[in-house]
Amino acid sequence: MRSLRILQVPRALRGDLKTPVSPNIVPVLKSIGRAIRTMEEPAVEKIAEATQEDPFRVLIATLLSAQTKDAVTAAASARLFKVARTPKTVAALPVSRIERLIYPVSFYRNKARHTKQACRQILDEFGGVVPRTMAELLTLAGVGRKTANLVLILSHASRDNICVDTHVHRISNRLGWVKTRTPDQTEQALYRVVPRKWWPDVNLYLVTWGQNICKPVYPRCQACVASPLCPRRGVTKEGRS
Repeated sequence: MRSLRILQVPRALRGDLKTPVSPNIVPVLKSIGRAIRTMEEPAVEKIAEATQEDPFRVLIATLLSAQTKDAVTAAASARLFKVARTPKTVAALPVSRIERLIYPVSFYRNKARHTKQACRQILDEFGGVVPRTMAELLTLAGVGRKTANLVLILSHASRDNICVDTHVHRISNRLGWVKTRTPDQTEQALYRVVPRKWWPDVNLYLVTWGQNICKPVYPRCQACVASPLCPRRGVTKEGRS
């Protein structure tokens, strides 16, 4: 359900879309897209599907997922949404209760405060509805570009965004698509080199691949369908296939 077009990426962010595309980008994405069909989807993708792309639950689940394993994110989200599943009901919870519900996600105390504050903002500033533009989403507590992009892609079917987390940042650099130091830099660079039709798929493909094959330490290069096209930049040791 990714048919709506709701956000035009500013030209300053997209850069020059005539920049030559690395020849391995489309073949790699096609290969990985086929390979991940038998793999488990990332937690936030599954939550989006299970909740019919509910923007609020996608927003909160993505906020909780930062630097947290998928199984922990899924369990924490399920506990929280069992108790409260709207901005109003979550905002009514004491921060200490939210902490207990989402523990042991990474930085659970900060995330509990941000969750409550973001819900309060949604109620007070946006009429109880999760905003649907990048600029507005970034005003919410704890929300960065990764979270905002994923909400726009999964909940609003935007085809004008690329969501970049640590997996996408790492793998894009390993593949030689970009040469960047931060996820935000990677996002901007990917707008210039990845064909537009693939933008909303980059996160799903590379996050799934990063969780299973192209891992942060000891990537399983011998089991990687993209291996023949990958320069393996920065890879010094490989894991077992």
